[in-house]
Amino acid sequence: MATPDFIRELRVTAGTQLLLLPGVTAVVFDDEGRVLLGRRSDTGKWSVIGGICEPGEQPAVSAVREVYEETAVHCVAERVVLTQMLDPVQYANGDRCQFLDVTFRCRATGGEARVNDDESLEVGWFPVDALPPLNEFGLLRIKRSLTDEPTWFEPAGQQ
Repeated sequence: MATPDFIRELRVTAGTQLLLLPGVTAVVFDDEGRVLLGRRSDTGKWSVIGGICEPGEQPAVSAVREVYEETAVHCVAERVVLTQMLDPVQYANGDRCQFLDVTFRCRATGGEARVNDDESLEVGWFPVDALPPLNEFGLLRIKRSLTDEPTWFEPAGQQ
């Protein structure tokens, strides 16, 4: 995963100190009710699609952009399903980040699912009753996206 330029610029003065960053997750469904997943190049595991907001970018716009950049699928964000402060992470180089994740339920509007950048090894559509192994982060977001009620708060330890 390439570190965005704006974060590299921040790191020049911030060093490895903890940065609070806005993140987005997109749970994208097609007309058949299947969910779009990508197998991440950094972990080799299947995941929902997500990324970091660019400076000045609205979260829903970020989610739509990330989906297209990673999968070549066009989508629209329909609604927020979850907001959550995630646990801090420390990377191998010592950089520390904590992400405030806003998860959107999205609807595919076009494009063919394919690997569209270096962040994914594979992408594909999966029936919700036949998902590949996913971590709790992804499962929670898919589950919440299938309900009609938004959840505005979920403590990170209660995923």
